[in-house]
Amino acid sequence: MGAPCFNRNENIPMTDITLAPNIQPGWLRNSQFDLLFVVGTVFIAMASGIIVMANPKYFGLVLFLDLWLLGYHHVIATYTRLCFDKESFRQHRFLLFGLPLLVFTGTFMIATGIGIWTVTSVYLYWQWFHYTRQSWGISQAYRRKAGKNITESETLSKMTFYLLPLWGILYRSWQAPETFIGLELKVIPVPEMLVDIVGAAAILSLVLWGYHRARDFMQGHRPVAHTLYMISHHAIFGVGYLLIEDITYGWVVINVWHNAQYLLFVWLFNSNRYRSGIDRKARFLSLISQPDKWILYFAVCLSITYLLYHTITLFEDSFYLIGIPSLIIIYQTINFHHYVVDSIIWKMRKAPMQKTLDLNSGG
Repeated sequence: MGAPCFNRNENIPMTDITLAPNIQPGWLRNSQFDLLFVVGTVFIAMASGIIVMANPKYFGLVLFLDLWLLGYHHVIATYTRLCFDKESFRQHRFLLFGLPLLVFTGTFMIATGIGIWTVTSVYLYWQWFHYTRQSWGISQAYRRKAGKNITESETLSKMTFYLLPLWGILYRSWQAPETFIGLELKVIPVPEMLVDIVGAAAILSLVLWGYHRARDFMQGHRPVAHTLYMISHHAIFGVGYLLIEDITYGWVVINVWHNAQYLLFVWLFNSNRYRSGIDRKARFLSLISQPDKWILYFAVCLSITYLLYHTITLFEDSFYLIGIPSLIIIYQTINFHHYVVDSIIWKMRKAPMQKTLDLNSGG
């Protein structure tokens, strides 16, 4: 990852200034960062899937690297929005203190009252929804950046976007695997006919979308960034949920992609938020969020990740004495809390989000 990815915010990098105004590519930051964000994360995710399928004995290593470098880290990155400055801390007190207790209580009750399989099953469907919604939000950011360069209706774009992930989760439900990430799993019963109908609709919508997008390019509209993102979205969900037969190996692909993407997006947001310099009301966060301090930013987040999750592992033996589900409940409480928080703090339609990400500057 080279330093050029993290230069000062610019809608069009120096290498693109010769493009005509009506074919601005619509980067969120610049070509270097966005290609890493869109293409680079897909490459890492696909490579992870290829490795575990080619040699399953490496699954443990890939999962370890995913969790410690991306998964745990991406959860901690959320807290840069919640409590790294006084204003955010005051605004999000309930999310920091009240919500975790509610989520833990709910997770504990269904796990002990019904069975630990319920936590696994809820995780399967909730993480699918969470990944899809995060991807939709990012696609909307790119759509706003593209502005008038996109001519197809948002309805068609939305149908195309959601139908393939829906096909994927219905297919996994129809498969009815008995385990997921080594844990007992029960899925919602789904008839094969429903899977086929949704699959046909997904393919048809992709063809229609592809036709409209090809027409845009032929007419001189070049929403390059949004087009690349849509392709990456469908590639990941198609491979992760449809092409890879094993549900856990497919999950590795989409999980790596989601985590890496999230880390970069949060950095982008914080970097844009404090691009004017150090904010005396948020000295620490604004300092590490400066474009030339990106190594420090990720180092700080990784350090906090290690301290928190290593502390949990120190008590792992105690959790096993209480019962294996205890450890699962704790980890899934963290995940579920993260899902709820993300649904609240990352809404592209909110004016502050649009202002920070310069989403009103599309062509």
